Amino acid sequence: MMGNILVVDDAAFLRAMLKDILEKDGHRVLCEAANGLEAVEKFKAFRPDVVTMDITMPVMEGIEALKEIKKLDPQAKVIMCSAMGQKNMIMEAIRAGADDFIVKPFQASRVLEAVSKMIAVH
Repeated sequence: MMGNILVVDDAAFLRAMLKDILEKDGHRVLCEAANGLEAVEKFKAFRPDVVTMDITMPVMEGIEALKEIKKLDPQAKVIMCSAMGQKNMIMEAIRAGADDFIVKPFQASRVLEAVSKMIAVH
């Protein structure tokens, strides 16, 4: 089953990398956002099946954006992505409602596994 995805990362090359991984597997990247505030606005407008969300971003951090998205839709499927694989960040993201956590640098198989799992329960 394929999904419509919102890719959120302040680094354009990482958004492009994720988009490439996802689209090669047949998913559709509906839109992209470069910060948490944009992510919340685009979530409202497009209602994607899955959101991949960076944690460290300008304007609004990923965990704050995650909380806002979960207020809009408690069933929203959000996969947090971060180079900071520290346990406390992962725990904070999970407490805020994250459905999964991927550590950068991305492994295509891990990204696709996480997205497929979210779409299966969507």
